[in-house]
Amino acid sequence: MNILLDTHAFLWFVDDDSRLSQPARVLIESNDVQPFISMASLWEMAIKISLGKLVLTEPYEKFIPQQLAMNGIGVLNLSMEHAAAIATLPFHHHDPFDRLIAVQASIEKMTLVSADPVFDAYEIKRLW
Repeated sequence: MNILLDTHAFLWFVDDDSRLSQPARVLIESNDVQPFISMASLWEMAIKISLGKLVLTEPYEKFIPQQLAMNGIGVLNLSMEHAAAIATLPFHHHDPFDRLIAVQASIEKMTLVSADPVFDAYEIKRLW
């Protein structure tokens, strides 16, 4: 089974943050699951770093690849199909990164690991 980590779920997982729910942690660590992070989340983190809204323990270009490799997390790239689906996605949420993540979870039939209940308005499965 493939799962898609929301940006905060990824950060809380790699930081061993207690805000990550126990069911989410168990799922991410399961041998039966392949976790992914969206390229949209990687872009979002880079933007937040540049704005001073996110600080990592190491430079982005070292921290991200290291954490992906250490934790066996794949990167879900954006496709034309993902971009095209945004054109018809209802505006339950206006955050462009979250909209891309919702579309990707839907198209790729992935369970989204996120604390954000706004995703429940979309036709995707969310676990927290």
